[in-house]
Amino acid sequence: MRLRTGVEHLIRRPCPADLAFAHTRSPQPVATACTSAASVIDSTIVARPAGGRPTWTALDRGGLMLQKNQDACLPLQSPAAAIPLAHSVPAYLDTYYWWAYVHPQAVRVFERQWLANAILWGNYARLRDSALAEFDATLKGRTLQVACAYGDLTNRLCTRLPERGGTLDVVDVLPIQLDNLRRKLPASDRVRLHTMDSSALGFADASFDRVLLFFLLHEQPREVRIATLAEAWRVVKPGGRIVIVDYALPDRANPLRYLFRPVLAALEPFALDLWKSEIAQWLPPPARAAVRKETCFGGLYQKIVLTR
Repeated sequence: MRLRTGVEHLIRRPCPADLAFAHTRSPQPVATACTSAASVIDSTIVARPAGGRPTWTALDRGGLMLQKNQDACLPLQSPAAAIPLAHSVPAYLDTYYWWAYVHPQAVRVFERQWLANAILWGNYARLRDSALAEFDATLKGRTLQVACAYGDLTNRLCTRLPERGGTLDVVDVLPIQLDNLRRKLPASDRVRLHTMDSSALGFADASFDRVLLFFLLHEQPREVRIATLAEAWRVVKPGGRIVIVDYALPDRANPLRYLFRPVLAALEPFALDLWKSEIAQWLPPPARAAVRKETCFGGLYQKIVLTR
């Protein structure tokens, strides 16, 4: 999950070789991911042509081209060929969140349910269940989770998938996060993991019945956040639902309004945007009329529900 704590000093700032290792944890990282029995993983390669929409290619478990968007594709002959073309780490993640997501040691430190709960002041289960409550008990059709999450959020989504007629797609820009998620999930051909930037999703318009963003927006610069929300709105079907859970400005009576601000300012350079502005202002104009907002824990957390 996109979470913070003060233990980043335990993780050494990586050198370029470390960052390369984060993307190539085995000699054939994409092949390892794609051939795992735990879930089906697409290594989705995205390029941005000048003035054009992103292009992408998904790999099947043998590393051959599986599908492409309507504009173009990048022909790949083997899983190994994907490594030089795979997403580079976005600059803001490398600069501000290397210690939480990018470095291999980060996953080993943060992938603990109790730690995810502690970072959220004991509210992990409450926030997770509140988000899932906005969806049907059985997730028929297509569900999209935008960005991996530490903790058992995705596992809970998987338990709601029917034996037939329901799939879950999870996207993340960091292959190391997808590899971590793969290890957590039970074997299922109903789950697909994609290396993909949330601000440039390689899915067709109106592809999903529901979309979930769990503690992602506060980590993104404004322009990336706006693009991520626009993409979520684009890929959800008419009548579909988008659920967003993230930070918000605490009530004046909440001591965390004053105690937590310097923590976020030091570790989360973009998080205070959510204290200063409503998420609705970053939504595409057609989506702004569809906003339902709830807060909890003295206003520190918010849930936004959009129905297209």
